[in-house]
Amino acid sequence: MSWQSIKEDMVCLAHFWSAAGSFLALYLLLQLPELQALVSYKPNIVLFLADDLGIGDIGCYGNNTIRTPNIDRLAKEGVKLTQHIAAAPVCTPSRAAFLTGRYPIRSGMDQSNVYRVLQWVAGSGGLPPNETTFVKILQKQGYTTGLIGKWHLGMNCEYHNDNCHHPLQHGFDFFYGMPFTLMNDCQVSQPAELDGPLRAKLWSYTQIIALTVLTLLAAKLIHLVSVPWKTIFFLAVFGFLFFISWYSSYGFVRYWDCIMMKNDEITEQPMKVERASSLMLREAISFIERNKHGPFFLFVSFLHVHTPLVTTENFIGRSNHGLYGDNVEEMDWMVGRILDTLENGSLKNRTLTYFASDHGGHLEARKGNVQLGGWNGIYKGGKAMAGWEGGIRVPGLVRWTGILPEGKIIDEPTSLMDIYPTLVHLAGGTVPQDRVIDGRNLMPLLLGSVQQSDHEFMFHYCGIHLHAVRWHQKDSGNVWKAHFITPVFQPEGSEGCYEVKYCPCSGEGVTHHNPPLLFDLSQDPSENLPLSPDMEPLFHIVIKRIEKAVDEHRRTLTPVPQQLSFYNIMWKPWLQPCCGTFPFCWCDKVKENLDNGQQF
Repeated sequence: MSWQSIKEDMVCLAHFWSAAGSFLALYLLLQLPELQALVSYKPNIVLFLADDLGIGDIGCYGNNTIRTPNIDRLAKEGVKLTQHIAAAPVCTPSRAAFLTGRYPIRSGMDQSNVYRVLQWVAGSGGLPPNETTFVKILQKQGYTTGLIGKWHLGMNCEYHNDNCHHPLQHGFDFFYGMPFTLMNDCQVSQPAELDGPLRAKLWSYTQIIALTVLTLLAAKLIHLVSVPWKTIFFLAVFGFLFFISWYSSYGFVRYWDCIMMKNDEITEQPMKVERASSLMLREAISFIERNKHGPFFLFVSFLHVHTPLVTTENFIGRSNHGLYGDNVEEMDWMVGRILDTLENGSLKNRTLTYFASDHGGHLEARKGNVQLGGWNGIYKGGKAMAGWEGGIRVPGLVRWTGILPEGKIIDEPTSLMDIYPTLVHLAGGTVPQDRVIDGRNLMPLLLGSVQQSDHEFMFHYCGIHLHAVRWHQKDSGNVWKAHFITPVFQPEGSEGCYEVKYCPCSGEGVTHHNPPLLFDLSQDPSENLPLSPDMEPLFHIVIKRIEKAVDEHRRTLTPVPQQLSFYNIMWKPWLQPCCGTFPFCWCDKVKENLDNGQQF
């Protein structure tokens, strides 16, 4: 036997054992009891979630002008989901749904027309303590869990450090980042961004209460009424709180909302936005290196690409799309550094990696003629619009080298809520049985053991208003979508509501459709051609089936406390996290440590 033939036999044998190993791994993944028994097969998990990123902003989804080689690497080495849907078109409810696997209306994390996200760190609303995040389940299954970056799901309930909504109360062992969200107020050079209608309402309530107190006081002094002094006092205190909230919105937002924390300790108040990215990246890499023996779960929740698009000097001017493109490319670089850390630590094959955005790009984010928001590709609409695809269709990339196929594309409807049961399954846990879980386990679809998504219907809410419903008709393969409500675009003919910050969910800014607008997303993903009974023979059958699904869905909803009510989102001084003595809240522990020669 020649040396060449021996060499060929050895190569064939190596390929055989490699294939056998892959088949064995797939078999173990498909057998849940065996997977639970083999702790060594629990993968490490790294989730990347961008903020306000449009699906058309990255290369693997069709962009050829912004460079995203590291995000594109995940698509090349893993699975790309083309119909990956956020449960809400704005931050707070979308992230609540992501972590709970449930439509945000089920947890009270969605609201009506105006207050659709948390407005202050010192509000009392947030992700309810009785909600079970998938992170809690992973923690119980032996995972070390960490969150780096944005939270925006609340902080305190009754006093300034009860931390009832804090990440550490929802399953995270480690937290470094913003308990709130990046906003223009966080950067000194930017104009204030705090919600204008909220500010006007605070001032209106202040005036009403002040007038009431003065009237009661005068009437009591001349003996026209016998109102207790205690009542007048409490009204005056309440009015003072409204006044402080209104006044604070003009000068103190940066100190109240723009803070950085490490676990439950404030490290910067106000935060230094220019160094946030480098500190977050350092903490993410450090978390991986500390926990490389696993299993670990790391959630990297980017501040990118939310306005004010804070970008480090190295990336300014590098893209062809101004500051927005620079910000996307910086985020891609951060993804690359973390992927390199996994690879250099021999963790790549033992780690499931996922990349998505919390919702679509913000069309109305502009400064003059300069676009500061993202691009949603061929899809109509954007951030804050729950019906049109541009507000809710997001990137979805999943890589697990050696287990999932490479370069696979899945066109089936999937949801950010699916991450919940998928990760619980991989960790060997079970989803809660005492509540509705709207997500579905993605592993059979990713592995190819099934060809169709488990989702038949998806419900697209704008606040508490149901705007649209998607029906995945499995026997035909069609994906229908019926719009009951759509925003009125201004100016007419545009794809956004440029006269206001966001498109509204109800009122004069929307149009109600009866019969609903119907689209076949399988043929018309851009939603350009609404169908009519004359064009589509199945029109009435499809609408009737969707309306029946809506009735069935609504019967599964139960009343819950509204976390985004006006009372819960208003600023409360007794809930304000403060580094120092309130109201003189200020600290920079990063600089202090560096000045003392200590590692932050």
